[in-house]
Amino acid sequence: MTIQRIGGLAALTCAGTYIFGFALLVTVLAESGYGTSAIDAADVVRFNVENQALMITWNTVIYVVNALALAVLVVALASRLKATSTDWGNTAFAFGLIWTTLVLGAGMIANVTTERVVLLAATDFEMAVRTWETLHAVELGLGGGNEIAGGIWILCVSLAALKHRAFGIVVIGLGLLTGLGGLLTILPPLGDVAGAVFGLGAIAWFIAVGLALLLKRDVLAMREST
Repeated sequence: MTIQRIGGLAALTCAGTYIFGFALLVTVLAESGYGTSAIDAADVVRFNVENQALMITWNTVIYVVNALALAVLVVALASRLKATSTDWGNTAFAFGLIWTTLVLGAGMIANVTTERVVLLAATDFEMAVRTWETLHAVELGLGGGNEIAGGIWILCVSLAALKHRAFGIVVIGLGLLTGLGGLLTILPPLGDVAGAVFGLGAIAWFIAVGLALLLKRDVLAMREST
């Protein structure tokens, strides 16, 4: 199996982690306050204590599994872009690795936060709340609260694909929209809306990229056959 097809499976895995995360966020996790501007740290700590295994699973899937699959996809897309432009391929590779590292780091911090606050809550609930607030802020700073790194990478891949026709119009269009949404999360008034655009757009983009990598020949093979 070529790196392109492995990358296609990785892209679909990334989409799956997003779908899993959204599904839990709007159902089971809704009662904890996650995903809302009115989040209450004490309620979140109580939820973590009562649902530690669930929270560890959620963090692991949306961050760690996503990051591992993302690393493979970054390599596959960089390889595809290098077939037409080494500079664009290297640039996309650099931004992709940055995002992958941030996502993996956020996941590790999120899991340690859950474990720590559960232990603290048994003896000092107020300290557990303060600890969660501090470490959750770090998690959000790395990638859970903004999508700048991801937006830049997807935008870079999309612009390169547009310039060198590395993908079809659907992949490119979804990428440009998703990347722009990620960049706009830096603006507080647009944070929630832009975040939703990025999240939902990323699901569609990952699926489109995955199918493109799985079902089509790589760029070099296409050029050699023409």
